Amino acid sequence: MHSRVEAFVDRAKEKYGLDIDVLEFPEGTKTAADAAEALECDVAQIASSIVVDADGDLVVAITSGANRVDLAAVADRFDASSERTTMADPGRVADEIGWSIGGVPPICHDTEVPVLFDPALAEFDTVYAAAGTPEAVFPIDPETLRSRAAATVVDVTE
Repeated sequence: MHSRVEAFVDRAKEKYGLDIDVLEFPEGTKTAADAAEALECDVAQIASSIVVDADGDLVVAITSGANRVDLAAVADRFDASSERTTMADPGRVADEIGWSIGGVPPICHDTEVPVLFDPALAEFDTVYAAAGTPEAVFPIDPETLRSRAAATVVDVTE
């Protein structure tokens, strides 16, 4: 198991009381489509953690892999400037959230940030989220994920 995945598993246990069962794929699961193919599941079951810079503040949007984040909707949600709401800089994500793009888990962030939860994920018994690297995911019940992430259910997708 990759050291970043081990760190994620340890933090999830310590902070949230979760026993994470990680699935690793050497070929990678960098996109929702890659993850769905590797897991042989619907792309909509992939819980992607997308980090957005909303006018200088970071926000994590946990979205179904079948959906795309609507940056204008995120800006509206946080009364931020649409022109200044963008996908977060990868270096800033690593520095402040603590994980690299492609492997950002929906929980265990280094900095407290608002987390949004795509209601489309609630349609499934199990969803799969990144576990610290682009090659690792973990299965979880969507309600447990929403609860542990202290996420607000809101549709900010296109």
